[in-house]
Amino acid sequence: MAQQSKYFSREEMQRLAQRALGFSTADEARVNIQSGVRGNTRFAVNQISTGGDVYDATLTFTSAFGKKVASATTNRFDDESLRAVVQTSERLARLVPEDPEYLGELGPQQYPNATPFFQSTANLTPEARAAAVNAITRPAATRNLVATGFLDMVVGSQAVATKKGLFAYQAGTETNLTTTVRTPDGTGSGWAGVGQNDWSKVDPAQLADRAIRKAELSRNAKAVEPGKWTVILEPTAVANLVQLMTFAMDARSADEGRSFFSKQGGGNKIGEKFLDPRVSIYSDPSDPQIFSSAFNGQGLPNRRMQWVESGVLRNLQYSRFWAQKQGREPTGFADGFYMSGGNATIDQMIASTERGLLVTRLWYIRPVDPRTILYTGLTRDGTFLVENGRITSAVKNLRWNESPIFMLNNIEAMSAPVRVSASESGEAGSAVTVPAIKARDFTFTSLSDAV
Repeated sequence: MAQQSKYFSREEMQRLAQRALGFSTADEARVNIQSGVRGNTRFAVNQISTGGDVYDATLTFTSAFGKKVASATTNRFDDESLRAVVQTSERLARLVPEDPEYLGELGPQQYPNATPFFQSTANLTPEARAAAVNAITRPAATRNLVATGFLDMVVGSQAVATKKGLFAYQAGTETNLTTTVRTPDGTGSGWAGVGQNDWSKVDPAQLADRAIRKAELSRNAKAVEPGKWTVILEPTAVANLVQLMTFAMDARSADEGRSFFSKQGGGNKIGEKFLDPRVSIYSDPSDPQIFSSAFNGQGLPNRRMQWVESGVLRNLQYSRFWAQKQGREPTGFADGFYMSGGNATIDQMIASTERGLLVTRLWYIRPVDPRTILYTGLTRDGTFLVENGRITSAVKNLRWNESPIFMLNNIEAMSAPVRVSASESGEAGSAVTVPAIKARDFTFTSLSDAV
């Protein structure tokens, strides 16, 4: 791969896949190819600390003899190396035990028209990233604050091909920018971030303004009592929680009695109402609000799926094996989702709250009970007390124990959905679009002195 191109084109991947498949003697074979560049710029104490671009491409070859299946990977694409990786996968396949759930490889498929590629992101040079960082650090330094953060971008392509004639290709771009601004004495901290496929939709100065405002407001935080609180969760905090529910929507786990979506007495809860009727959630690789991969690693299409409709569970994620076993169609799983919202603004939610907490985001999230999707974690980088319709002070961070199921049944108001940065790591990832939510009876269990 030439560095100037950053990633393989469709034609390059098709030729590469055919060359590799041409060396196969197995009953079944599949090629997975990834190519692209991942660039990042990290900043701390109001200056860039590290940065770099990593160009890479890999080819993974999977061979199967009957139900004996194995894979091998290379990043060298001359004929000798391709022949070697194919032969390695075939030797391994003959050695491994049979996989009783292997269904063979797929033939040609129809894919959604998903084009999550934007030239604005592909053109995001180290110099442009530095300018974005400067748009955050300059105003922070001017106000005697300390900005840190991470700008991550991915430009790449992927392909799947099989001996049965399947070929799928997609190029895409992703970027994620987050910043934490703190007061010099460490008593105040504010955060802002966003993920986008299209860099032109990212406004670093606007993120700086939000994080600076929260850092200055969060000084002199006071303690409040843990317990059940009315909360106003900003969209990132909502995404932190709701994505935990989408991760749990596996049909096999439900049918085998291992998840919240298991039905008492057997089976799963598809068709049952389990959330507030204002909640609907779908994934769709071709939706510009939540662009994602059009296929999975087996070449199975990730088509539009309505997971929740008006509070009713409409679908769970079915793998090929489990779908065949249960007599259903496999669903694929686009790694992003859109959640419906309402027409309230965060200011209106605050104005309508007699006593509650405004939460910027959640952190250090860990599982407690998969049967209720109960998780624990901490608030972080901007938690505020709301009294009589206005913010009256910053509060110390709190540990929470909560399930997105409970939270989505206690909704009082929702804003319009917005795209967020949903990951804790700050790396580019799944496209998630959710509203802010005002909910009652959110459970906080203890205080934290961490700022």
